[in-house]
Formats: sequence, structure tokens, C-alpha cells
Amino acid sequence: MISIKRSLSSISSSFSITLIALLAAVFLFVAPAWSADYNKQVLTDADFSHQDLTDASFDHTNLRGSDLSFSKAVGVRFFGANMSRANLEGADLRYSSMESTRLTRANLTNAVLEGAYLTNAMLQESTITGADFTDVLLDPTTERSLCERASGTNPTTGRDTKDTLYCP
Repeated sequence: MISIKRSLSSISSSFSITLIALLAAVFLFVAPAWSADYNKQVLTDADFSHQDLTDASFDHTNLRGSDLSFSKAVGVRFFGANMSRANLEGADLRYSSMESTRLTRANLTNAVLEGAYLTNAMLQESTITGADFTDVLLDPTTERSLCERASGTNPTTGRDTKDTLYCP
């Protein structure tokens, strides 16, 4: 009976040590998936290129002239952000919230905007060559304006910009 208690005690002790070691390894070597909050900040000319910004939030942030080229910004919130002259070339902006965003003179070359919300967005003089606007929510006036300068095929999705905007 005593040997059984000692065996159970040693098994319990070994299990506890193993569990603690496993939890320590997970917390030390696995990065937590927290969303970054950049709301209401001034980040002009900031470099976010080639970064994973998934689920971050840039609401009402000044990103004028910033570089977000080739970044992964899936589901990112840019509500009311100033992104004039921002470089978004090749950015993955699927399902992002860009309502009331200023994108004047922004570079959207080869960007993927599938399912993004761009209502009330200002896109005057923006470069949209090869951009994919599949299922993007746009004002009809903005859509017509974009159709006047739409060209190219997105290298990631293989879709023509004019087709994704339903240009005539």
C-alpha cells in the first residue's frame, strides 16, 4: 500500500513538472495574437511595409505618406484615416474597413481589396493599376471615377481591375 502511494505521488509530481514545462515553453516560444491599436495617432511617413498587421486598428490615424507596401492588412480598420500619398502597393487589404478614408494620390498598384468597405473614401488621383476591387463596397460616383483610370491585372488573384469594378 505504501509503495502504491509513493508511485502515485511520483507520477503526480512528474505530471506536474511536465505540465509546467510545457506551459512555459508555449508562453516563451509562441507569440500571442494580439491586435495592435494605432488609433488616433500621427504616423506620417511610417514604415509598415512587409508586416503582418492583421486585425490591427488605425481609426482616425494620420498615415500620410506611410509605406504599407506588401503588408498583410486583412480585416484592418482604417476608419477615417488619412492615407493620402500612402504606398499600398501589393498590400493584402481584404475585408478591411476603410470608410471615410482619405486615399488621395495613394498607390494601390496590385493591392487586393476584396470585400473591403470603401464608402465615402476619397480616391482622387490614386493609382489603381492591377488593384482587385472584388466585392468592395464603393459609392457609385467613386466607382465610375475609378473606371475611367482602371487598368491592369492583379498578379495575386489574376483578376482584371476593370472587371472587379464592373466597368462598362
